[in-house]
Amino acid sequence: MELGYTLSGLVVGFIVGVTGVGGGSLMTPLLIMVFGIQPAIAVGTDLLYAALTKTGGAWVHGRQKTVHWKLVGQLAMGSVPAAIGTVFVLNAISVDHDFFSKLITSTLGFALILTAMALLFRQQLTRLGRSRFGFLVKWRDRHIVSATVMTGVILGILVTISSVGAGALGMVVLFMLYPRLPAVTLVGSDIAHAVPLTLVAGLGHAYMGSVDYSLLVSLLVGSLPGIYLGSHVSKRIPDRFLRPVLASILIIIGIKLVA
Repeated sequence: MELGYTLSGLVVGFIVGVTGVGGGSLMTPLLIMVFGIQPAIAVGTDLLYAALTKTGGAWVHGRQKTVHWKLVGQLAMGSVPAAIGTVFVLNAISVDHDFFSKLITSTLGFALILTAMALLFRQQLTRLGRSRFGFLVKWRDRHIVSATVMTGVILGILVTISSVGAGALGMVVLFMLYPRLPAVTLVGSDIAHAVPLTLVAGLGHAYMGSVDYSLLVSLLVGSLPGIYLGSHVSKRIPDRFLRPVLASILIIIGIKLVA
């Protein structure tokens, strides 16, 4: 089983290296549907896995000065308390195990479908964010801080329950809210924000006993070289081919989990 986990980490890491997304979107449903891992264990382990793997990316972007730290702080103002609150609620209320598993899988399926839509229509949504419609620009500029914090709150809840949402969904919203910032700065800020969010949510799941540490190590052994290899071949594979394929896979998995 450890070899299977490592190979899965290698494949998912390669896809993340090529596309920039797909960590939680692919790893969590893979653990649940292929390996039969309990949903809570899959989510908790994947959260710590994401925190460790994205720390390196955040460090690189920080050294390259492609992180908007004020933006990261505003997102974290919403997401970190939301993650802590979500963990507290999940731990405090006495829910039936089957109901809890169904809640996680349903939320995960919903998050995957949203992520797929974000991948498919990212360009259209980005253009909407750069729209010249006066009322949109005025609303965005007037409520930019509160909208950013609220985005963090929604991501904090969604990521804590399903481990999905910090990547593609977060990026789409940032493109709409901050169309004037360079894309590389938005990517770096999104990765930097994902580190404390997934770490806090992952530690919360660890407190609840829903982290498998041997599984975590097996995934990391495969994913780190996978991300390295994927990042080196990413320029050779057309984005117009990868994005629809990945989105289609996420939609199929999402519908299956929701159903």
